[in-house]
Amino acid sequence: MVYASESWIISALGAGLYGSSVSVLRRDRTEREGMIYGWILSGNKAGYTTVYEGEEVSCNIFRTLPPSDSNEFDPEEDEPTLEASWPHLQLVYEFFIRFLESQEFQPSIAKKYIDQKFVLQLLELFDSEDPRERDYLKTVLHRIYGKFLGLRAFIRKQINNIFLRFVYETEHFNGVAELLEILGSIINGFALPLKAEHKQFLVKVLIPLHTVRSLSLFHAQLAYCIVQFLEKDPSLTEPVIRGLMKFWPKTCSQKEVMFLGELEEILDVIEPSQFVKIQEPLFKQIAKCVSSPHFQVAERALYYWNNEYIMSLIEENSNVILPIMFSSLYRISKEHWNPAIVALVYNVLKAFMEMNSTMFDELTATYKSDRQREKKKEKEREELWKKLEDLELKRGLRRDGIIPT
Repeated sequence: MVYASESWIISALGAGLYGSSVSVLRRDRTEREGMIYGWILSGNKAGYTTVYEGEEVSCNIFRTLPPSDSNEFDPEEDEPTLEASWPHLQLVYEFFIRFLESQEFQPSIAKKYIDQKFVLQLLELFDSEDPRERDYLKTVLHRIYGKFLGLRAFIRKQINNIFLRFVYETEHFNGVAELLEILGSIINGFALPLKAEHKQFLVKVLIPLHTVRSLSLFHAQLAYCIVQFLEKDPSLTEPVIRGLMKFWPKTCSQKEVMFLGELEEILDVIEPSQFVKIQEPLFKQIAKCVSSPHFQVAERALYYWNNEYIMSLIEENSNVILPIMFSSLYRISKEHWNPAIVALVYNVLKAFMEMNSTMFDELTATYKSDRQREKKKEKEREELWKKLEDLELKRGLRRDGIIPT
């Protein structure tokens, strides 16, 4: 196919199609796709100047996003509002992505037009409710980050700002998962040693993201980013785990299960030298989780003992960990309402006994002795209360003249 004029790009993208009906958009789409894909695949340079200098992409995708249909929109429960003009938008996105990926694409020319303003407008679109658009935006931003070295720091800074507003102001932004997914690959490419700004981003931005109510929507991507950082720089393990302890959920069992899952991912890559630094606060928290009345929380914590690497770390440090865990485990084995949890606890106690039988026996004897003392004190308190009640009753009877003074 020969393109005699650059103006075909404008007509193919259809800059004014937003007022058209969906049926019209669908009817025209095949023809326009053929024109654009044919141009990209042909390697024909005709039209590149128009794409660089023109606004065919900008005027089609950059727009003010409509407000949510409901002020009480819950992304975890409600269906998203899909973009009515998506067939046309999808075509523009696919055209732009193919343009960015083309061998003929020259960042040295494009940087005049794909600038900071362009990136800001692109990032604003990540708040679109339509997951299809966010998926394309993810690809576009990733390509721009890869090809425009001069924009990388700016892109990271703006994502940082979006997350800070999300955590401390709005708690609403639809594209957090997609931005975190991009960050996962960016973090993977960080050079060593890590810059101070990258470490600060981890501690000041990524860790506080765990506090938001909608964590479940992006937790998998967030946990991946955290693990990427720790694989890059193991010395960050202690501040990360202490940060998770600081923000550990107090009343939401679903979030606790997520935290426990992420913690296991971290422990899968932790170095033994780093494990020693955080084992005490870590297992104090795990002991609380094992004691949780929510059986899913207790179950998820007890599953740590099915992980071979974690078990090896526990065994190497059983003299520290066993005393922290023992009383909770022993009590649960006698008192927990859920038989499945009791069975898991017995397996953990058995594992501890095999690791360090001497300490296990000592702790068992100490626990039983302490329990006997507690029961004795409890009995003494009950007897004292009974005496006080009897004394108060006698005083009342004397006051009422029922018994002589």
